[in-house]
Amino acid sequence: MNDTAYTDAELAELDRVTRRIDIDAPAARVWDLVVRPGWYINDGVVDPEPDLRHEDDVAVVRHGSAEFRFRTVELDEPRYAAFRWLTGRNQEGAKGSTLVEFWIDERPGGVTLRVVESGFSRLFDEQSAWVREREINDKGWVEELAAAKTFAEQTAAAAPRS
Repeated sequence: MNDTAYTDAELAELDRVTRRIDIDAPAARVWDLVVRPGWYINDGVVDPEPDLRHEDDVAVVRHGSAEFRFRTVELDEPRYAAFRWLTGRNQEGAKGSTLVEFWIDERPGGVTLRVVESGFSRLFDEQSAWVREREINDKGWVEELAAAKTFAEQTAAAAPRS
């Protein structure tokens, strides 16, 4: 991928990852998950009690020996949540941040959870580095949305009915 030449339009498209998944759970249950900064820092299974602390307005998630930082940008319950995934992703030369946005759209039987992560081109000066990071996250969002589905559906099934 290091030697691939892209058009400006292709680079603009590569600057973001867009994914979606249908979840058979109420919007409130999915909202409870997506408002947790960095819930997607895991090994393919959402941690019900993550190692999370706050440093002023930055949420810090510790996973293994790594720490990941997030700043809340906007919360519009129960439809939209946005976070800045800050640098410090244990990568040499990383700078800036990506914007991670979630939308929860109700549908019969549950919701559709959409995620857009954008701003990869601002993470590294070298194009091949940010394109590689984008590829990793593109694959990662498939796994993380599947984990969100499992978590939300299991917690919804376990919740007492009113």
